[in-house]
Amino acid sequence: MNLEEIAKLSNVSRSTVSRVVNNDPNVKEQTRVRVLKVIRQANYRPNAAARSLAAGHSHILGLVIPTGVSALFTDPYFPILIQGISSACNVHDHSVMLWLAEPEYERHMIGQITGSGLVDGVIIASALLDDPLNKAIFQSDIPAIMVGRHPIYQDVSYVDVDNRRGSQDIVTHLIRLGYRRISTITGPPNLIAGAERYAGYLAAMKERGLTPAPEWVVEGDFTEAGGYDGMQRLLPHRPEAVFAASDIMALGSLRAAHDAGLRVPDDVAVVGFDDMPFAARSDPPLTTVRQPIHRTGMLVAETLIDMVAHPESGPRRIVLPTELVIRSTCGANRNSDRRLPPNSGAT
Repeated sequence: MNLEEIAKLSNVSRSTVSRVVNNDPNVKEQTRVRVLKVIRQANYRPNAAARSLAAGHSHILGLVIPTGVSALFTDPYFPILIQGISSACNVHDHSVMLWLAEPEYERHMIGQITGSGLVDGVIIASALLDDPLNKAIFQSDIPAIMVGRHPIYQDVSYVDVDNRRGSQDIVTHLIRLGYRRISTITGPPNLIAGAERYAGYLAAMKERGLTPAPEWVVEGDFTEAGGYDGMQRLLPHRPEAVFAASDIMALGSLRAAHDAGLRVPDDVAVVGFDDMPFAARSDPPLTTVRQPIHRTGMLVAETLIDMVAHPESGPRRIVLPTELVIRSTCGANRNSDRRLPPNSGAT
């Protein structure tokens, strides 16, 4: 059933049916009643997508995560972020279109999707620094916002957490506890968060006059297996403490230390970044940096919705603070779970 058929059954024009469906006041009440009666009898449902496109907005946000599907469902970060985005969209009567495809497929389809009018704007999460996908989206006319700052595209809107400051704080905390041989398992260097957290590690070491030896730094991939492998590669160099750039890698590091017969934190301290729900339940409980993942998701969606409504506004730049959470794996306050103020640095 479509508008033409409703019009024939109601003995009115198609444009009159359209005005009734859209609640136009310029329709005689007698005609409105007759058309609505036919609509109810025919169980007609207007095409919501077509109506939205005709009005100029679809009330749909596109969420692009340029990573493999398997990583999307195994990394605990993404479900929390997506929940935050969905929560904000629900509040503002929007929907989310999540593009589930391998990265190369997403890069191939991006032009068709951004130019189709199906989405009002695009959120890019976990972006690669050198990904042509970013350029393709930023050069399109569609409003776009990133989760994380991009060092090249300075005029692009973003919502970020202070990855560099958070990493610097937790490494400084280790130094204040007396550790000097502090190693790190980084995230992928071509990921914005990975690069920023490594920069924070280097800044903390430099600030205290410490120069990391090359063998103190190994590259991870934000997976538990990557953390396990990274710790195995570090242990021959006898680190006093290890900063894993994500909690999931820290979990792998704890398992590797245990399998090597080492005690945490007596033989080697381990700290992470994220404060995932499992961090407080790990054995021993994990010292980490809390980032507001759910809040980030909500804020990035709310900001994009406002950008669509006010296209004349300039780039939005929002940076959320992190929070150092001290538990047992760093060797301090083993029986407590003490949170420090945002970006405070621990003493």
